[in-house]
Amino acid sequence: MNNQSFSIGDKVVYPNHGVGVIEQISSRTIGSQIERFYLLKIAASSLKVMVPFHNVNSVGLRRVVRNGEVQRILDFLTDGKCENHADWKYRFKENSDKMRTGSLLDVAEVLKGLLLLAQGKALSFREKKMLERARYLLVSELAMSKNWEEPEIEDILNKALAKSKLRFPEASSMES
Repeated sequence: MNNQSFSIGDKVVYPNHGVGVIEQISSRTIGSQIERFYLLKIAASSLKVMVPFHNVNSVGLRRVVRNGEVQRILDFLTDGKCENHADWKYRFKENSDKMRTGSLLDVAEVLKGLLLLAQGKALSFREKKMLERARYLLVSELAMSKNWEEPEIEDILNKALAKSKLRFPEASSMES
């Protein structure tokens, strides 16, 4: 069974969708079974998602990262090593898989890997979209975790990446 239980008001992460808040815990009868659900509202899109209790682990629903994990992410962006597959198809699949794990460190790996790649050549449309998604997931979750505004988080991430001679992408520059 699941090892995570949440309460109304908990800040959680639904992998590849972002941060949400548990708004309700409800039950529904499906056939002869009574199913319990978490109803969460995704912060950025106001999307409402119902997650059955028994699916919490399989979808990767988890609590927002804590300070120790935030520091590991910043350390990785500062001096962590990234491997990028030369073949676009394999690289895109690896990055897509990392984005779906629900691990914010995996998302940071995708972001840094794509930034490194972009130094040498222009990213494809799909990789630009993935970079934009990784940026959003990283900033929104760290802002929620630290209870800070997103521009403050962007500044911290930019300083960490600058030590690797990388620049955190501007939100507006990716929307072209």
